[in-house]
Amino acid sequence: MVVVRVGVTQAPREIEVELSDDTDRAALSKSIDQALGKPDGVLWLEDRRGRKVGLPSAKVAYIEIGAPGEDRRVGFGAP
Repeated sequence: MVVVRVGVTQAPREIEVELSDDTDRAALSKSIDQALGKPDGVLWLEDRRGRKVGLPSAKVAYIEIGAPGEDRRVGFGAP
């Protein structure tokens, strides 16, 4: 699973989208570059369940592409 976290301007929380395991990371980065290169562009991401999320490029503050299999631990067991 590849996790993409997107920070949105003037929003207190980030948007997290879980993509399928077979996501091509190079193609994903290229599509992000293309969408953010246009001031009126929209970045479309499809999660592993087939739902689509559209983010206007003018509102994107940052994008983080997580590593496949990256665990996000919370609580007392977190290192």
